[in-house]
Amino acid sequence: MSQGYDEQIARAVALLRAGELVAFPTETVYGLGADASNPLAVAKIFAAKGRPADHPLIVHLASAGAMKRWARELPAAAEKLAATFWPGPLTMILKRAPGVLDQVTGCQDTVGLRVPNHPLALALLAEFAGADHGGLAAPSANRFGRISPTSADHVRHELGDAVAMVLDGGPCAVGIESTIVDLSRGGAVLLRPGAIAAAELAQVLGSEVEAGGADTADRPRVSGSLAAHYAPATPLQLVPAAALSDALAAARGRGLRVAVLARSAPPDSGGRLWHQASAAVAGYAHDLYAKLRELDAIGADLILVESVPDDAAWLAVADRLRRAAQGTVAQDET
Repeated sequence: MSQGYDEQIARAVALLRAGELVAFPTETVYGLGADASNPLAVAKIFAAKGRPADHPLIVHLASAGAMKRWARELPAAAEKLAATFWPGPLTMILKRAPGVLDQVTGCQDTVGLRVPNHPLALALLAEFAGADHGGLAAPSANRFGRISPTSADHVRHELGDAVAMVLDGGPCAVGIESTIVDLSRGGAVLLRPGAIAAAELAQVLGSEVEAGGADTADRPRVSGSLAAHYAPATPLQLVPAAALSDALAAARGRGLRVAVLARSAPPDSGGRLWHQASAAVAGYAHDLYAKLRELDAIGADLILVESVPDDAAWLAVADRLRRAAQGTVAQDET
């Protein structure tokens, strides 16, 4: 870590210990960090984002060794997954330890934990943790329900003066939020898909990972599980690949200015209104939120997004696109 980064981290830690908000990069998206043990600091997260008070946060840790500070039960499955995937884009839901703030857990008996895989985030967390294994509550650094940020500029544009400091670690490598797996009630249940697939988790655990819906009576509420989320301000519609040309022509026929995100090449000049996405899932995920932000800023009346393949490899991307489309519907209904 360079001297410049050392100075930035020292300043960021001082701000966090003073109860301020600091945005920082992870491999998934930028997080809006606050001392997870400070109720006044955590309250600032909810105020800055406009986040519902019962929506839980994920606690980011410097290492797997800090889990005992935050979780009262550590099943063997958690230790296996941590040894394999941490640091990395995996959040585990575990039984919360005594003293973990209700604000962090959404007043539930569980807490979400992860160790991010970004050198700047890890340096920040290690410096902040101290002897008591402190952690940072850090949802995505954007207004609630909107497109997650994958660059420092996204954070500054979205939250402005609500954040005391933004640590710039460049573009996020993964580009979509972490996989969330629930280990709190026996077995393993996938609550949010991400870059680490259920099959990869199952291979490590030696048992099946159940596909389960979050926010149901028998499952914990978790971040990013609402039907409407990750949404641009511009209405967004998902369209099957075979129907994209017809949908575009029909929208233009109604006089609409249409922006498109598709894996296919434009049928005409396309120009700045047509963004061609990567054909590979990792590249598509990496670029997704940045492209949605660019299309949202064009001033179009409608964003058409070509549906992605219906297979396990694309599950996380399809999840984000479905919630983004529903998010624009929810905006129209308010």
